[in-house]
Amino acid sequence: MPFQLHQRKVLQWFLMLLAAVTLSACGFHMRGPANLPFKTIFLGFADNSQLGTELKRYIRASGVEVVSDKDEAEAVLQVIADTREKKILTLNTNGRVREYSLYQRFSFLVRDNKGAVLIPPTNITLKRDITYDENQELAKQAEEVLLYRDMQSDLVQQILRRLSASKTATAGTADPVEE
Repeated sequence: MPFQLHQRKVLQWFLMLLAAVTLSACGFHMRGPANLPFKTIFLGFADNSQLGTELKRYIRASGVEVVSDKDEAEAVLQVIADTREKKILTLNTNGRVREYSLYQRFSFLVRDNKGAVLIPPTNITLKRDITYDENQELAKQAEEVLLYRDMQSDLVQQILRRLSASKTATAGTADPVEE
């Protein structure tokens, strides 16, 4: 009996080790800071913009300096549009609202310090659906605020991914090396 118990323990340890090796080999890793292709950037957001503040925090965390003067920046993010919209999605049999669709639309472009376009005008549209109950008005308003905050965080991540991807675009426009 002790031999079987020992065999079972060895098998359990082997299976745990196999699971750990399999999980580490799948390529999963935590998202790190963005790898941006410039050292300084100017963000064209209003000073009180929550989206601008969150984006600035993530850009600084990636090691890029956010400057307050366009002339000092290697890249300039120009905000074309930033809008939020709420549309009725469904009505009940009494004609009262049952669901809304919340939209956040954001358009931007990025230029270098010479005025060349690094990222052409880009539109990002985010949508979330929310149920509505007039008996829970305050709770639904709070849920709407949370959904907009979630969309803003998602929007910041998408902008960062596009800024990181511009590295390949700027590398492709560099002067070719003669052989």
